[in-house]
Amino acid sequence: MHHSSHAHSPHSAQADQAKEASLRSFFANRYVQSILLSAVFLQFGVWVRNFAILLFVTEQTNKDPVAISMISLAEFAPIFIFSFIGGAFADRWRPKRTMVLCDLLSAISVFGVLAAMMYGGWQVIFFATLVSSILSQFSQPAGMKLFKQHVQESQLQMSMSMYQTIQAIFMVLGPMLGTLIYFRFGIQAAIGIMGICFLLSAGVLMFLPADQKEEKAAPRQLTQDLKLGLSYVIANKLFLFMGGFSLAAGLALGLMNPMAIFLVTEHLNMSAQSLQWFTAVNGVGMIIGGMMVMGLSRKMTPQTMLLVGFFANSLAVAVMGTIDIVWMVIVTQFLSGLMVPFIHVACQTIILTRAEEAFVGRVSGIISPLFIGGMVVTMSLVGSLKAVLPLSGVYLMAAGLFVIGALASIPLFLHRHSRNHATPGRQ
Repeated sequence: MHHSSHAHSPHSAQADQAKEASLRSFFANRYVQSILLSAVFLQFGVWVRNFAILLFVTEQTNKDPVAISMISLAEFAPIFIFSFIGGAFADRWRPKRTMVLCDLLSAISVFGVLAAMMYGGWQVIFFATLVSSILSQFSQPAGMKLFKQHVQESQLQMSMSMYQTIQAIFMVLGPMLGTLIYFRFGIQAAIGIMGICFLLSAGVLMFLPADQKEEKAAPRQLTQDLKLGLSYVIANKLFLFMGGFSLAAGLALGLMNPMAIFLVTEHLNMSAQSLQWFTAVNGVGMIIGGMMVMGLSRKMTPQTMLLVGFFANSLAVAVMGTIDIVWMVIVTQFLSGLMVPFIHVACQTIILTRAEEAFVGRVSGIISPLFIGGMVVTMSLVGSLKAVLPLSGVYLMAAGLFVIGALASIPLFLHRHSRNHATPGRQ
């Protein structure tokens, strides 16, 4: 028998004090403060951008589906194309400088678009989305790198869950803020606000201490850096499995996201307006999930979190798509939202703890496009799938993909202790 020894021992008081001290040190960490505050400004800017531009283009083109899908393309295509390259540059460049420059360039491009709109063509608006989306592929991995350099490993899971919670809060508030700003003040104000958000983010990051000077390695070609990154991921089985379940999760979400409107209108016979309540419930689930993950970050390994997240999600999705009792669908929407941070935070934490600092950008640059790629693939197929399958069939497919994700995450438990970093091609 093996009792947990610290249950009522005098050590538990010390443990609590130590925990409190480490929490204090976590929140006092300038890097944590700055990156999270910068994330708040960026999320605000991005959501105002997404929604105001969506509404504007919808009005300008009289709901032209091609124009509307172009917005998503401008938002997601750069993740595909630039994520790995951005990751490689983030591994090369100094992270603080990279982040500040990206924010400033985003702001400049936004104000450029604003000026262009004053003189006519509204089509330049796609450019605002495109540029800021491309630049964020360079600044996000740089932010991960700063976390890796300046946050204790035991606190990485907590910093990732705070980051995720900020994103979740904006998933709930963002659409409302974007819609409100657009209808009250118009598209030019919305774009102006977006530019100011980027400037504020750059301002916050400016106050960080200067980057560590890195010893100059022999100059390498970018292509060589990309090759090294790929072989590093392929040599680490752990990251291959992560690629597998990231793809499965992306495929599943891509099936579900566009179906939400049909779930509400066809399956539950409610008005399209009701969709916002389901989305809000899902978002609230995400916020609470993010807080749960923060609380659990010391008690639960990222591997366990992944497994729980995938299995619970597959269950929620299967029920959601097959049962037409409104309150049950709302409960499953909540549960599905609750589990998103479990999957997301666990993924980021594993990348940050298991990848060497020199490779963090590239590892995350390979794994995140798989997720987004999966989403884009099924989002483009889902229309034709729905033509041949009942709604419940599409949801059951998504549930099945989450089960595959869960199975792909099981081998991570075997990798718990074997931290053999295979680094091919290291001269």
